Amino acid sequence: MALIIDRNTTYRIPKNPASPIRHALEMVKRDHEQVFGAIPRLISAEDEQADVVVRYAVPEDRCPERPEAFSFRFVKDGGRTQLHIVAGDDLGLVYGMLEYSGKHLGVDPFWFWADLPPVRRSRVELPECDCDSTEPFVRFRGWFVNDEVCLIGWKDEYPPTREVWQPVFEALLRCGGNMVIPGTDLPRHGVHADLAAEMGLWITHHHAEPLGAEMFLRAYEGKKASYQENPEMFEALWEEAIEKQKDRNIVWVLSFRGQGDQPFWIQDPAFDTPEKRGEMISRVVRKQYEMVRSKVTDPQCCVALYGEISELYKAGYISIPDDIIKVWADNGYGKMVSRRNGNENLRIPSLPGPADDGKHGIYYHVTFHDLQASNHLSLFPAPAKLITDEVMNSFRARAKDYVLVNSGNIRPHVYTLDLIRELWTRGEADTDEHLGSFVRRMFPSGSSEIAEMFRDYARRTIPYGPNDDDRAGDEFYHHPARQIVGHWLQGRSEHRDRRLYWATGVADFPEQVEWFRRTCADAVQGWRELKERIERLLPELAEPDRRRLKDHLLLHVELHLSGCEGFDALGRSYSAYREGNYPLAFVYASQAMWNYRKGQVALQEAEHGKWAHFFRADWLTNIESTVQNMDTLRRWLRMHGDSPDFFAWYKRFLMPETEKYIYLENTHRNPLSDDELAMRLADKFGV
Repeated sequence: MALIIDRNTTYRIPKNPASPIRHALEMVKRDHEQVFGAIPRLISAEDEQADVVVRYAVPEDRCPERPEAFSFRFVKDGGRTQLHIVAGDDLGLVYGMLEYSGKHLGVDPFWFWADLPPVRRSRVELPECDCDSTEPFVRFRGWFVNDEVCLIGWKDEYPPTREVWQPVFEALLRCGGNMVIPGTDLPRHGVHADLAAEMGLWITHHHAEPLGAEMFLRAYEGKKASYQENPEMFEALWEEAIEKQKDRNIVWVLSFRGQGDQPFWIQDPAFDTPEKRGEMISRVVRKQYEMVRSKVTDPQCCVALYGEISELYKAGYISIPDDIIKVWADNGYGKMVSRRNGNENLRIPSLPGPADDGKHGIYYHVTFHDLQASNHLSLFPAPAKLITDEVMNSFRARAKDYVLVNSGNIRPHVYTLDLIRELWTRGEADTDEHLGSFVRRMFPSGSSEIAEMFRDYARRTIPYGPNDDDRAGDEFYHHPARQIVGHWLQGRSEHRDRRLYWATGVADFPEQVEWFRRTCADAVQGWRELKERIERLLPELAEPDRRRLKDHLLLHVELHLSGCEGFDALGRSYSAYREGNYPLAFVYASQAMWNYRKGQVALQEAEHGKWAHFFRADWLTNIESTVQNMDTLRRWLRMHGDSPDFFAWYKRFLMPETEKYIYLENTHRNPLSDDELAMRLADKFGV
């Protein structure tokens, strides 16, 4: 037997539903209309007939009693079969409704972010088979919507409105997530935290904003941010934050870092030993813990073992109560070791040891921003197997009570966020099987060749160091390039740029520039070949799949290719400059600018339809800034021999020989633009 769902299906909902239920009902209502072309009828009167009943569980249902669980029960009502979606709590009902939407209506968790609407159908048959939800492997599962400049700049309103945040939180819920840090240091009057709570999510906090409290220096301008000297001021902020959030589902972050997300002893240098620093952090965490417990029954608390706090904890200088979840962090590149700090890269293992009692979790990056080599606009640069290996190894090390994933701007990272969904749900994942399933969902008219292209993407990324996570993301082509231009134009070329040691090692500046040039040049051919393979496949796909492949793979390839070509040309420009060949240096600088601009064009082409302006706030990788830097460089180079009339290079290289000796000075007063001069000189020089 099967229950038929179609355009005439009616839904019975609880009377006066809580806000998470209301939000989920709106999603199901929209999904039903997308699939069947008709808005479903919603009723709340118990004496009216309904096909799908959404309600809270009663003992007779024999549903799992754990939090957030749900059940499907097929019930005979007279001669009619009903599907009852039942759960013991609000979030359980939300997950039950979204499971119905995903499994039976065919709505993908990332339908919004991947432009993948459900298939239109006239009817759906549901086998009459009772079932219970499986328990997720991880208790607290969520996203940190961090470095979210695309979400911030997408629409004109600031801070971002419900229109921006609702699809973020919906996708998280559809992935089985139950926890979120909704943005980074956004104005407190924004809707982000309120909407997340309305939709049923647990709220947690940035490690630099313990308890979600306001930053000290914002609240107390001109005061010294020292807990040692002003404990009552800090505690007043913590008290205010606890009071505001005590009636919500909160995973309270206990921590003590300095203002601006840096070690507190930078502002308070009296703490000049690890013993002093560890004792202060331990004391503050204990105080915050006691304050929360005085207002909240059985609170859920965690401590982020991030940066210097991790190092102090592993060295034995910090003491944390066992019932507080200790959250270990990867290095931003997916490896569970300490992160690189400038040129220092100690790679201290960042997982609990056998003697670390209590609860543990992880903070994990599928996207990162660090002004060096991270992936912000582009896909995770290492093979996806690194993610599965590291996360599953964390689970084996007992770090499985909490998984917080840095999700960035969501849209560029759908693939890896979907992989994490499987890991936190099942506790394991087969990377190849997941990729095959993902590709079949995203590109139904495509072929297995697309899966191989995703694998090839990770093979093409630049391995800039000895470790398997030393793979270059999009920022590799931009921050170091701008550093090089600045160092060069400031007249410091005789000195090494210490900011680049993390990549080049200790080397003179010309060698540093050449290292980046050669490294990028060596990668160009691989990226070109992958781009050509994708472009050859596109005509074979249905239009929606073609657009999706452009947005979710080709765009990322073009960001890498344009970056490699741009950096190669920049390095050639510097070499020509050192040889005193300023016209050739000018040409190469212009080519660097043109190549980097290809990345801008690729972003703009991905801003179709609802995505208009999505990348206009690219302030972190900041391709526009790189283009401007190259333009500044070529203008500066043109002053080396073509100034002040900006006609000398035209006369020397481009003017016909017969004209050079007879032209009248006063008839040649319109110098070529930088672009035109560079293009014509490039032809002349054959570059």
